[in-house]
Amino acid sequence: MSRMTPFSSPLLLGFDAMEKTLERIAKGSDGYPPYNIERITSDGTEKLRITLAVAGFSQADLDITVQEGQLTIRGRQTDAEERDYLHRGIAARQFQRSFMLADGMRVLGADLKNGMLAIDLVKPQPQLEAKKIDISVHE
Repeated sequence: MSRMTPFSSPLLLGFDAMEKTLERIAKGSDGYPPYNIERITSDGTEKLRITLAVAGFSQADLDITVQEGQLTIRGRQTDAEERDYLHRGIAARQFQRSFMLADGMRVLGADLKNGMLAIDLVKPQPQLEAKKIDISVHE
């Protein structure tokens, strides 16, 4: 018996990638690091800003990539030197946080300031167009 999904309808053609995207989103993550997403409008242009709380991570500890419509932020901290802790409440930690981007979204840049990593994205303006399809007649 094959698995039926909402995208298996014969009326939804070419939505295979959407189904894979939803499966990736469903896997989720552990909630670290916390983040905000805000809408910023300036000069008539709408941008999105993702801000992650990455206290303790330096620029060299962070990696941001965009591949196949997925924005991925990775953080890797290492203990550079051996220390004798009496109490250790701040662990060297790794994380990976991913965001699925709509078609045409572009990353404008990233900025690390006071332990906050801000990533700016621009949303594409939808272009509404109608296209007439000619019908060929074969006799």
